[in-house]
Amino acid sequence: MAAARPSATTPARRGLRVLGVDPGLTRCGIGVVEGSASSPSLVDHGVIRTGTDLALEQRLLQVHDAIVAAIERHRPDAVAVERVLFSANVRTAMATGQAAGVALVAAARAGIPVTPYSPNQVKQTVAGSGSADKQAVGRLVAAQLRLDAPPRPADVADALAVALTHLAFSRLEQATGTSGAAAALRAAQHDAGRRTRGGWEAHLAARGLLPEPRR
Repeated sequence: MAAARPSATTPARRGLRVLGVDPGLTRCGIGVVEGSASSPSLVDHGVIRTGTDLALEQRLLQVHDAIVAAIERHRPDAVAVERVLFSANVRTAMATGQAAGVALVAAARAGIPVTPYSPNQVKQTVAGSGSADKQAVGRLVAAQLRLDAPPRPADVADALAVALTHLAFSRLEQATGTSGAAAALRAAQHDAGRRTRGGWEAHLAARGLLPEPRR
C-alpha cells in the first residue's frame, strides 16, 4: 500500500476541500483539491495499493484504513466517489464496487457527506465529453490544476477528476439551489453544449484556464 505523503505543514484552505476517490482493489486513486470550480488547487494525491496475495477482507481493510488516514490528515468538506455502473469483467466490477463501499463507510464514520458521480458525468465535466479517453482526462486535470504534466498513474488523475467534478457541481448547486443528483444532472446539461465544440482547448477557455500561447 502506498500513498502520497503530506507536507510537514498544511496551509490554510482556500475554499471547499474535496477528497476524490477512484475506487479499486489493486489500485485505489485518491486526490484532494480545494478552492472553486474556476480556481481549483491541488492539495495532495496518491495511490492505495493492495497485494493480490492477501485475503479479500485484508485488502479491503487496507483501502479503508488508508482513506480514513487521508480524511484525518486533510479534513475534507466533502468526499466524491466515482460510481461503478457496469463492466465487461464481472470480477473487476465486484472488486471496484467493494472498494467504493469501504470509501463510503470511511466517509460516513467521519460524518462527511459523500456524492457519487458516474464516469460519464466526470468526463463531461472535466474533459467536455462523456466519451473522453483517459489521456484527455489527465490532460484536462493537469491544465485545471496548473500542473506541469498529467498526474500518474491514471488512477490518480481519475480521482482528481472526480474531486474537480464535485467542485463544479457545488458551484451549480449554490447558483440554482438544487442539490444531489438533480444538481449533477443539471451540471452536465448546463455545460454540454459549449464543451462539445473546439475540444479540450475550448473547454479550458470557457473556464478561463487556457494555457499561455506557445512562443
